[in-house]
Amino acid sequence: MNVLQVSAEIFPLLKTGGLADIAGALPAALNAAGCEVRVLLPGFAPIMADLQSSQVLAELTAPWGERVVLLQGVLGSLGIGAYVIDVPHLYLRPGTPYEDEQRQPYPDNHLRFALLGWMAAQLACGLDTHWPPAVVHSHDWHAALTSAYLAFGPARGRRVASVYTVHNLAYQGVFAPIHFFDLGLPPHAFSVNGLEFHGQLSFMKAGLYYADHITTVSPTYAQEIQTPEQGCGLDGLLRARAHDLSGILNAVDEAVWNPATDALIPHAFETTKPAGKARCKAALQQELGLALAPDAPLFGVVSRLTEQKGLSLVLGVIDDLIARGGQLVVLGTGDTSLEVAFRARAAANPQAVSVRIGYDEAYAHRIFSATDVTLVPSRFEPCGLTQMYGLKYGSLPLVHRVGGLADTVVDCALENLADGTANGFVFHDFTPEALDLAMRRALALYARKSEWHSVRQRAMQQSLGWDTAAAQYVALYRHLLV
Repeated sequence: MNVLQVSAEIFPLLKTGGLADIAGALPAALNAAGCEVRVLLPGFAPIMADLQSSQVLAELTAPWGERVVLLQGVLGSLGIGAYVIDVPHLYLRPGTPYEDEQRQPYPDNHLRFALLGWMAAQLACGLDTHWPPAVVHSHDWHAALTSAYLAFGPARGRRVASVYTVHNLAYQGVFAPIHFFDLGLPPHAFSVNGLEFHGQLSFMKAGLYYADHITTVSPTYAQEIQTPEQGCGLDGLLRARAHDLSGILNAVDEAVWNPATDALIPHAFETTKPAGKARCKAALQQELGLALAPDAPLFGVVSRLTEQKGLSLVLGVIDDLIARGGQLVVLGTGDTSLEVAFRARAAANPQAVSVRIGYDEAYAHRIFSATDVTLVPSRFEPCGLTQMYGLKYGSLPLVHRVGGLADTVVDCALENLADGTANGFVFHDFTPEALDLAMRRALALYARKSEWHSVRQRAMQQSLGWDTAAAQYVALYRHLLV
């Protein structure tokens, strides 16, 4: 089964969040399950640099007159076939894939990512005669127009199934309505039964409305987005498509996230040889200038610093954490107010709190290897990979019970400790008080070393790889092609 995966990012070449991790790991997992996967990506600089054995597959003109060169080759870092859209003036820019150096969205983002969807539809309709896809699987708003272009484009007699995965419904790719006329879609596509969303143009809605099937990245989130509280204004559409909506839990690339083999951490460790974790903790404390206290519970945050991630709650409990002998390490970037607040806490408590603004993949690995607890107090969380990385590295997750956090973390309540299912700490109410109580439970268990080590060992032994998720995707693809 030929599967074309369409995304704006892919790890390890280009990453702004968890989307890239999934886009990088899923092709190999699907290939192992019997598919043949190729990826379609915009020609951002890291992707162009990694493309090997490239040749021009086609030169086309987009509906708005853009001349487009489509390259075909192999991504050297991943060893998978790739199509890359080579339009330098659209993609070879400073900043992130979506924003300039001043963190402002590029004003032509609607064209930059419409082109991604349009090109996916061309490939689905047989542009590469040697490799016709049976399934086109697009990810998040950047690739959401794929399904719309398929719905209105020339099918050329081929049946191609379209799957659209929502990684975060809050990021919708909403643009001014005038931009609809640039896209080359028929006028009636800009309607309530189409791309129109409260008078605006919504790429996300295109994916939700036109795809054959919608997936989200956890079963709980698939239910949550059908409610007004988490539906971001699209819950009505999602309820109407409930029979075409499913949640498939994300997984961890265990070739990348494995403390026994991780070259990015100073000391390897595993469940049967745990001593390296204590050495990783000591090394990070020394690196950051924290007090060299092996028994101090070390909490970690690796996150975008945004309101969604619940980090205002963390700011509310830092003083209590320090008073109880704990330490905190933060890595992330985002809202200026949160960056300033965390920096101030670190400046006031340099031996107990360390904050680094930005993102550093190697440093993230060191944090998971060193910390005792991974904090993920998100207001909402489609899946979350951070808590899974914490589990793999014996950094027990402390999470708000939403989305994929609810699907992966079991609280260390007495009954769960007794039956061996506990692997972290869970709070229900989104308040500093509830987080503080969960933190106190974590500190209480940490003081009971033998129980802590038992829970940590079970957490590290959990199977979090891609086999189960890949099998679910393959079953879905086959169902759609019947």
